[in-house]
Amino acid sequence: MILHSFVKSDETMFESFAVYLREGAGLSDEELDLVKQVTIEKKLRKRQYLLQEGDVAHYNCFVAKGCLRLYRIGKDGSEHILRFAVENWWMSDYESYNSGDPAKGNIDAIEDSELLLIKKQDFDALTNTIAKFRLFRERLEARSYDASLKRIMSNISETAEERYVNFIKSYPQFYSRVPLHMVASFLGVSRETLSRVRLQYSTNK
Repeated sequence: MILHSFVKSDETMFESFAVYLREGAGLSDEELDLVKQVTIEKKLRKRQYLLQEGDVAHYNCFVAKGCLRLYRIGKDGSEHILRFAVENWWMSDYESYNSGDPAKGNIDAIEDSELLLIKKQDFDALTNTIAKFRLFRERLEARSYDASLKRIMSNISETAEERYVNFIKSYPQFYSRVPLHMVASFLGVSRETLSRVRLQYSTNK
């Protein structure tokens, strides 16, 4: 993972993370202090990499501000976007993160972004130390699994128009911030197909 410049989390950036953890996990101030001790601040410029293929994903990343994407490069050089992440979402190449193997994907910033990173061993230690954090992690992983399964079933059984409609309804926060060619890549359709589907959808609304 590329971390040329990083520092321990500052008060302003961490506070947004603290609000998220208070509301989502019910952590106390003392428990938040434990989290803060192992949290690293990282700022990315637009198009700057957080992770490149071949590196190991050592960190779980919380998006305090901005938008990231995880993608892989096909044998023909085309990009295949696997997921996006905006404010209050987590991001990593979890296959590499969990196994310790080199990543097959890349993560970069679609917008200038502010991130909070926790190294895997520290994240695991928080899970083992703070019961509420462990339950919170289990809920996150369950939601991530459900979303992945839903996307697989969508790609198998839905038309391009159905995938597009479900995308804009399920992820309105992405649609206004992600370029159309990236939306097309995420949906597994060509840009031309997406343009046609968007026109049909607008006409039928």
